Amino acid sequence: MANRERGCHTEARMVESTNLSNHLLIAMPQLADPNFNQTVTLVCEHGERGALGIILNRPLPMTLAEVFEQMKIEPTHPGVAELPVLRGGPVHMDRGFVLHRPGGQWDSTHQISAGIQVTTSRDVLVAMANGDGPAKACIALGYAGWEAGQLEQEIRDNSWLAVEANDEVVFELPFDERWPAALRLLGVEASQLTSFAGHA
Repeated sequence: MANRERGCHTEARMVESTNLSNHLLIAMPQLADPNFNQTVTLVCEHGERGALGIILNRPLPMTLAEVFEQMKIEPTHPGVAELPVLRGGPVHMDRGFVLHRPGGQWDSTHQISAGIQVTTSRDVLVAMANGDGPAKACIALGYAGWEAGQLEQEIRDNSWLAVEANDEVVFELPFDERWPAALRLLGVEASQLTSFAGHA
């Protein structure tokens, strides 16, 4: 396992010198910050001024119905109000993000990759409430933010592994399966990684 561990860290160091947009950040077991322990975060933007990401596996004890109520949106499409809402990160928990497949024209959309976009404008939620929204979407409140150079330093400190984003992890898998599934993209089993870290 030690060789596999070093291999993962080497990959992470190689990735850190590039733009990490459209990558998944996988929290290492030694990352004790309760905001990020065993999380998978999709990096939406990364540049000289820092990075912004959305945590993909921390559901809040609320549904989209509560977001609709706060925004005075009346859902007419069956079932949409019961969609879960994620805790996207500890910054600006009052700010909403919709990660979704391409499709539709919205007021404020950022393309992360050919298959993933993020929209922050109200119109996408109105469309979802009416059954006209994106084919696949997940809703998050708040985001994770890093200042210039901070994320690169955290990767050097082995707090994170990074791998190119995978649509199944972003949109399909149950939340509790996303962290181990993201690790498997690097050829690592969560049980082995946790065991190794505990005996370091």
